[in-house]
Amino acid sequence: FLRKLPLYGFSSGFDSDNSSGDFSEANHKVTEMLDLDPHQSNRTEKHNGETEIQENGIKRHRTSLPAPMFSRSDFSVWSILKKCIGLELSKITMPIVFNEPLSFLQRITEYMEHIYLINKACSHADPLERMQAVAAFAVSAVASQWERTGKPFNPLLGETYELTREDLGFRFISEQVSHHPPISAFYSEGLSKDFIFHGSIYPKLKFWGKSIEAEPRGTITLELLKHNEAYTWTNPTCCVHNVIIGKLWLEQYGTVEIVNHSTGDKCVLNFKPCGLFGKELHRVEGYIQDKNKKKLCVIYGKWTECLWCTDPTTYETYKKNEKRGGEQKKLKPSEDVIKSENDEADDMPEVQDTVQFVPGSKLLWRINCRPPNSSQMYNFTSFAVSLNELEKGMEAILAPTDCRLRPDIRNMENGNMDVASKEKERLEEKQRAARKERAKDEVEWQTRWFHQGTNPYTGTSDWLYSGGYFDRNFSDCPDIY
Repeated sequence: FLRKLPLYGFSSGFDSDNSSGDFSEANHKVTEMLDLDPHQSNRTEKHNGETEIQENGIKRHRTSLPAPMFSRSDFSVWSILKKCIGLELSKITMPIVFNEPLSFLQRITEYMEHIYLINKACSHADPLERMQAVAAFAVSAVASQWERTGKPFNPLLGETYELTREDLGFRFISEQVSHHPPISAFYSEGLSKDFIFHGSIYPKLKFWGKSIEAEPRGTITLELLKHNEAYTWTNPTCCVHNVIIGKLWLEQYGTVEIVNHSTGDKCVLNFKPCGLFGKELHRVEGYIQDKNKKKLCVIYGKWTECLWCTDPTTYETYKKNEKRGGEQKKLKPSEDVIKSENDEADDMPEVQDTVQFVPGSKLLWRINCRPPNSSQMYNFTSFAVSLNELEKGMEAILAPTDCRLRPDIRNMENGNMDVASKEKERLEEKQRAARKERAKDEVEWQTRWFHQGTNPYTGTSDWLYSGGYFDRNFSDCPDIY
């Protein structure tokens, strides 16, 4: 189950402190409808045969990791899990070999990979178009983790991660606010003061013997300040199959409701279960309705590929024609979803087709292509590759609790697996000792940058940003490394 982990799923439920050790277009005029990430159009050029300098002068981030990924072929997930049947999954210990060199806090930051969708939402005057962009953003956050081959490190209590991207126009801060249960809180804002994005993530994990399911917990909130709008939603359920034998494969299912608390509009997205012969694998279908429950548009696609929208009448007419055996237009599969020849013998549903294009549809989003060497870098996207980058002079301004300073993650990224494993054990032992000391002195853990409160839009319990992080007063940060 650890080979294809979702952003919000199994990552924060393991490695407790008990540890030791292009899609091609069909024959229709798609190019006129494409509305893709403007940041992908930034041209680059080679300088001195090595360094890529962007023509717009924006700082270039690294494009590869210091060391290639190691092989996991000699390790068995089941050998670990068979000892843990009946135990609480948040207490399962996983060896470092199953990790990727990122903390879960850094993986949460991957929500921001498709921030251009938030920018689109901010720029649209039409509330329907804003909701379409927000829906695409919610789906893109799930897609960014497809085919990742390792689990992120469980954050230590008090661990933080900050990311400022002037080129993308945002800054982001997160903190591990609870260890049992593991809860991660995050807050992001646009540098132009155009949006606020925040939430907390703490999935409930269930082990069913042959599969592991992550039921989402925690509210995600996006505020578009210019329009005085707030949207909230919760992620779909994720399930990983073939834990005991066969090829591990992942599906997302369940209903995601995105609510615009200002207009009363709602987007209902159905992440469909795999179904017989894998016909529904990866499919997303839904609609946007107004406060009077009138359907305004239909959204369809795959969370591993792309998302389209069209008007309800056109969609229903097409579907009726399809059932009568009418001509279907299909999009050719992208490289991201082509099935490997080695998968033929595996117990994994085959993808029978890709997205069936409804004429007149508008493309809302498509998945980013991974870099050519991604398979040697834990299947990281270009955005993910840059997350643990520690630039010159950065240590002097980072909080001492920042993920980039974790010695186990840093050593793993550099290929020093033995040192990384020992450091991981040392850090977890230090965390246990600190907890025992607090218990002895009857002292409660105090979070630094977030506090528990009530979401102002849903009325439910939430972790809210207390402010002040970017003032950079880190004198009272805990010593966790």
